[in-house]
Amino acid sequence: MMMKMLEAGGLELVIDGVRTADEDNPKGYYEFERVKQLDKGDVTWVADARGKAVKVISALLEYLPPEHEYKVLFMNRKMPEVLASQRKMLERRGEKSEISDEKLAELLRKHVKQVKLWLIQQPNFEMLDLDYNAMLLDPEPWAEKVNAFLGGGLDVRAMAEVVDPALYRNRAEA
Repeated sequence: MMMKMLEAGGLELVIDGVRTADEDNPKGYYEFERVKQLDKGDVTWVADARGKAVKVISALLEYLPPEHEYKVLFMNRKMPEVLASQRKMLERRGEKSEISDEKLAELLRKHVKQVKLWLIQQPNFEMLDLDYNAMLLDPEPWAEKVNAFLGGGLDVRAMAEVVDPALYRNRAEA
């Protein structure tokens, strides 16, 4: 959702289209496969990404080269929804998780806490915490926050308009 918002706002994206839209993500993945090689030292592409948006999972942020500055949009989502989404993706692939939802939730919470602590300690990283669930309900104020964080100049209305609540399928139980 965020990558689609950034694109609509006018920010250039670093994507390769290798991972195409599917049932789990009907609007596409907006990914760049080389990101997955950060932990193996593939960082030569990072300099060319300056001023552009790149999706990087939290576990790979620490492998970004320290000579660059980064603005991280950290998407937070309700844990039951994260777990439901992961479970459904595994089911569609014919796989089964070897770990309970309770244990996975505990591990994910610990990971997020560690990554955020690490991020705030890095002089070359700035982070904006975003609430995925709140963004779906009222995207415009969140688009405004993202625009301000990224220095202004994005089309906030266009960003808000691409948020598609119909894709909000893995909802947390009330």
